[in-house]
Amino acid sequence: MKRVLIFLICGILYILGCGSESIAAEGIKSTHIITVSSKKPNEGTFETNAIHTVANPASITVMVNKTNALPKGYRPKDLVRAKVKFFFGNQQVDKAKLRKPAAQALEKMFKAAAAHKIILYGASGFRSYETQAALFKREVVQYGRKKAEMAVALPGTSEHQTGLAMDITAKSIQYHTAQKFAKTKEGIWLAKHAHEYGFILRYPKGKENITKYEFEPWHFRYVGVKTATAIYKKHITLEEYNKRGV
Repeated sequence: MKRVLIFLICGILYILGCGSESIAAEGIKSTHIITVSSKKPNEGTFETNAIHTVANPASITVMVNKTNALPKGYRPKDLVRAKVKFFFGNQQVDKAKLRKPAAQALEKMFKAAAAHKIILYGASGFRSYETQAALFKREVVQYGRKKAEMAVALPGTSEHQTGLAMDITAKSIQYHTAQKFAKTKEGIWLAKHAHEYGFILRYPKGKENITKYEFEPWHFRYVGVKTATAIYKKHITLEEYNKRGV
């Protein structure tokens, strides 16, 4: 009788042991399947049209566009928070930063505008490669790749990554960055006076075939007073300026 009981107990323990191993195995298998299925081919990679990596990313007049990319991982060493009003307040974030000479020029420009009762707000300055990648992905999801490429730069080809570009807005358009900004008193003042402080309207109307971007009356790029004045007076783009060697 004792032998029978021992045999039965061993049998039960064996069955329970196998069951435990089976459950454990299924758990591992399930986790493995989820991990594999969550992976997407080429996730986080981008095919860019950039055919040239600029050799002088720190130059004030560096040209970054769809065919001129910044070196991988480039981040300016002299980024500082611009001492101007931002529509998002006093948050300590990258988009409130510019390279030091650009930040100082922006401060002078905002102060001069305020003297004429033109109140400007910073919207977006420096963006890292990673931030630009996330922004581009979001735009593709919302509008499709073709339209996204006309509105948002591929990561590595954004002027914002140079630390020399600032998107500017105003309360009159609810702090948006939109083409109607061009018709506001703030947008009109900037288009007329930005060059005096070293900034250019980077993507002007009527030059889309050259810049390859739609009209952006809010996007201003620092290139220095001399270069900005030459570009403004000749009604040309940075691409045309570099090509002509003005």
